[in-house]
Amino acid sequence: MKFKKHQLENGLTLIGEVNKSAKSAAVGFFVRTGSRDERKEINGVSHYLEHMLFKGTEKLSAFEVNESFDKTGAEFNAFTSEENTVFFAKVLPEYLIEITRLWAEIMRPALRDDDFNMEKNVIKEEIAMYKDLPSFDVVDRCRRLYFGGHPCGNSVLGTEESIDGLTAEQMRSYFANRYSPNNMFLACAGNFDWKKISKAAEQCCAGWEKQPVVRELDDYGGNTKSERIGKANLAREHICLISRSVSAQDKRRFAASLLGVIVGDEVGSRFFWELVDKAMAETATMQFGPMDGTGIFCSYIRCSSENVPKVLDTVRGVFAKLQTAGVTEDELQKAKNKVLSALVIKNELPMGRLIDLGFNWVYSGQYRTIEDDIKSVKAVTVEDVGSLIKQYNPGDFTEFHIGPEQSG
Repeated sequence: MKFKKHQLENGLTLIGEVNKSAKSAAVGFFVRTGSRDERKEINGVSHYLEHMLFKGTEKLSAFEVNESFDKTGAEFNAFTSEENTVFFAKVLPEYLIEITRLWAEIMRPALRDDDFNMEKNVIKEEIAMYKDLPSFDVVDRCRRLYFGGHPCGNSVLGTEESIDGLTAEQMRSYFANRYSPNNMFLACAGNFDWKKISKAAEQCCAGWEKQPVVRELDDYGGNTKSERIGKANLAREHICLISRSVSAQDKRRFAASLLGVIVGDEVGSRFFWELVDKAMAETATMQFGPMDGTGIFCSYIRCSSENVPKVLDTVRGVFAKLQTAGVTEDELQKAKNKVLSALVIKNELPMGRLIDLGFNWVYSGQYRTIEDDIKSVKAVTVEDVGSLIKQYNPGDFTEFHIGPEQSG
């Protein structure tokens, strides 16, 4: 595999990993913008824009956009997170240039008032749908409580109030700033011709105007607040716990990822054996969430309301034992095997490779091979994880519950 890189004069960076043995190719635009880059009054605009880009351009209608993807057999989609909006497609190699040109066209949407007004109801329906999913809602609310007024606590979807108040002009202004070429990356992986991709990008994107773009990057220490809300028709308690961790740029992110697996993997973790296997909870997981300049450990637990005190005592016991005794060589090796298996299987296909290639560049400006990540995972020691636990105690968590309404 060969790594390629090129930057246009306007700041748009092209990166690619050529694998001539692959039978497919993947391409994507990575836009460094998400809910953490939004003001409170326009919260949700990044996700709204993700929808709007598929509504067409000055040249293509929404139908023509979908028809253009469909005729090539491409599998395409997009997603928005707290920090990034990504537009991607996996396709047969012979159609990659065509799809790349199509994405470049879509990256400069019409953003028409009529489309904006129509999509507003779609977004509000999506917000309502996720509010009906307590496993999602509790995490969203816990992030907001954990981060307080920090923009990392913004909801990706926004709120009904912020979406109601959002105007098409505010969206266009946000787009003009955040979708500037110096805040975007074009990534390719798999079987493709680098010269042809570079030429297509030059032809389609060189005219985009560069803009000054900033992001608040300060770390956040979190808090130990606790809140609960009751909802009608709920039979189970949904609990989210969030504590501080390392950033996406920190070399200790590999140790943090392994710690998340040791404590909260769905099978064989400490949470599994102490909570799920003993029938105290149906689900108990913990994951490491690396971000730009900061990071979190996020746990989600579902159990009966009657079991909540016992569950929380057990969780605190798990975290206390981590502080006093750390982790064992055996469970670290098991966690490594799980992480390495998932890493290798994901990266065997160009689509999986595209995501890792793009995010490595987004967060560190570096090219990392699969072998680089494998070595970093294998190099983590029990002492590394122990040191991380001492500095970032998962037991110092913010806590949010959504459960049945309580009488009295």
